[in-house]
Amino acid sequence: MPTTVRTRVAIVGAGPAGLILSQLLADAGLGSIVVDSRSRTEIESTIRAGILEQNTVDLLRTIDPATRVDTVGHRHDGIELRFGDVGEGHRIDFPSLVGRSVWLYPQHEVLKDLLALRLAAEQDLRFGVTVEGVDDGDPVHPAIIATDAHGDPVRIEADFVVGADGSRSIVRAAVTGSRSGGYFREYPFAWFGILCEAPPSSDELIYSNSPDGFALISQRSPDVQRMYFQCDPTADPAAPSDAEIWDTLQARVPGTTLNEGPVIQRDVLRFRSVVAHELRRGRVALVGDAAHTVPPTGAKGMNLAIADVVLLADALRALLTEGDGQLIDTYADRALDRIWKAQHFSWWMTSMLHVAPDASDFDRRRQLGELRTVLESEAGRTYLAEAYTGWSIEPPKR
Repeated sequence: MPTTVRTRVAIVGAGPAGLILSQLLADAGLGSIVVDSRSRTEIESTIRAGILEQNTVDLLRTIDPATRVDTVGHRHDGIELRFGDVGEGHRIDFPSLVGRSVWLYPQHEVLKDLLALRLAAEQDLRFGVTVEGVDDGDPVHPAIIATDAHGDPVRIEADFVVGADGSRSIVRAAVTGSRSGGYFREYPFAWFGILCEAPPSSDELIYSNSPDGFALISQRSPDVQRMYFQCDPTADPAAPSDAEIWDTLQARVPGTTLNEGPVIQRDVLRFRSVVAHELRRGRVALVGDAAHTVPPTGAKGMNLAIADVVLLADALRALLTEGDGQLIDTYADRALDRIWKAQHFSWWMTSMLHVAPDASDFDRRRQLGELRTVLESEAGRTYLAEAYTGWSIEPPKR
């Protein structure tokens, strides 16, 4: 027989969405249990990019005045768009256009901060737990069916279950009827990403649309760079030599001499857009990658997940402390407003900056015309800055 435990909210997934949700619920006096199949070490050591919108940074400061986003992270007041044969560069100045900025702060660093914060607050956080499904037979008290880190069965009964368990979500089936149900688009290219030991090649991110394809020049730390270039989705990350990688990157960013160094990590990141058919059913809801994924070009992934959480936390507070179901009934519609805006922005940035495999001369010239239209228009630059730095969202009051 499984061990049965009770909680107000059961959260599957100890990523940024799940951990921030547990914090906001605790602030509202609501207990939760957070489970994840990974160990703490695995969670903290999974390297992922991290561009944080202004709203996300404001929220992190609110929930944790000691957040390292202001000491380890780096504030960026703009990005550079580069295109053409000679690498003509155009800077988008965020503060002058919309009065906001973004921060370069990798996701694993955010997770280190959040895990330390929640464990210090004695959050019931269980690692190594494999979730097998959700039992929603009781419409008021759904339960998570799982196996704990010792291989023993466990049943977590709750007043509400939240799936924050990523793009391979187990919880999604309880909401949409299947683990794969959703609106879906796959792109005909991917990113070949590297980490290299070298000082930054630029103070801010460079998005380059060259005749040979796209490249993104980013940073990670004073001694490590993160860079990407457009590749075929089936590319083997182990195939090219370091020299071939650098030749490709240098060719994709004409007008800039990159600082080269040993490549210490390489991978291929495929591009998919997904939005689940439903975000909530009864007392089970989805947030973050369990509900949607976007191409990384618009830097929306983690920020969009956290925006979901802010809405859901407020809805759960109203439902579980006041018996008011209005916010939870409208959660999906309110979240989807932002999700589809982010999907459009991510698609737009991706299509404007990448060279499609079947692109004609007309397609290429039209694309360059689009870039000039955006960059030569204050309205165009303002839209890009507004979307990139994040649409407004009210952080919770403490």
